Amino acid sequence: MREIALDTETTGFNPADGHRIVEIGCVELHNHVPTGTVWRSYVNPERDMPDGAFQVHGLSEAFLADHPVFAEIAGDFQEFLGDAKLVIHNAAFDMGFINSELETLGLAPIPMDRTVDTVQMARARFPGAQASLDALCRRFGIDNSARTKHGALLDAELLAEVYLELIGGRQHDFGLVSGAASVQRESVTAERPVRTARPHAASEAERTAHAAFIEGLTDPIWKV
Repeated sequence: MREIALDTETTGFNPADGHRIVEIGCVELHNHVPTGTVWRSYVNPERDMPDGAFQVHGLSEAFLADHPVFAEIAGDFQEFLGDAKLVIHNAAFDMGFINSELETLGLAPIPMDRTVDTVQMARARFPGAQASLDALCRRFGIDNSARTKHGALLDAELLAEVYLELIGGRQHDFGLVSGAASVQRESVTAERPVRTARPHAASEAERTAHAAFIEGLTDPIWKV
C-alpha cells in the first residue's frame, strides 16, 4: 500500500486571504514504512512574506524569488502523489492550500477522503493531550532536535515516524517480518514410571466394624 506523508509551508493561515504555498515536502511510504523516496519543492508565492510566517519557517521573499511558481511544479507534484493516500497533520489546513493552488490553475481538487489526518488520530488515541507534531515526537521518543524552524520536508519525515507509532509501530499488525528466520520448537517427552493401581475395596474387618457402627445408631433415617 502506497501512502505519502505530506506537509506544506505557507505565507499565512488562509488561502482565501491571498496566502500561498512556499514549500511542499513529501515522503513516500510503502505498507506504512518510509521507502527513502522523497519529493520536495520550494515555491515562489508571487507575493511578499509576512514577518510572522518568516519567523515560523525562515523562508524569505528574496530566497523564494529564485524558485519556480506553483504552476511550474504542479504536474510533477501530482505525478509524484499518484493515487496514494495522503498522510497529513491537520489535513484541512494543507489541503485547503493545495486545492486552492490547483483550482487557480483550473485543475481538479484532491478529495479530502484521500487524506489520513494524524491530528484526529492522535486526539482519538490520547484524548485531552497535546496533538502537535512536537508533542507527539516527545511522546514517542522521536528525535526532532533538528526542527529549529518548520520545514515541509523535515516535518513530513517526522510525520512519517509519528504516523507509524500512531498505527501501532513497526509490528503493528503482528505480522512476521519478510525474510525473518523461522523458529524451531523442540518437543520434550517426560518419562513417567508405571505404578500398579492401589486396592480401594474395604477389608472384611472394615466391613464388620462398619456394620457394628450402623447397628448402634438410634433411629437412622434409612430404617424409617
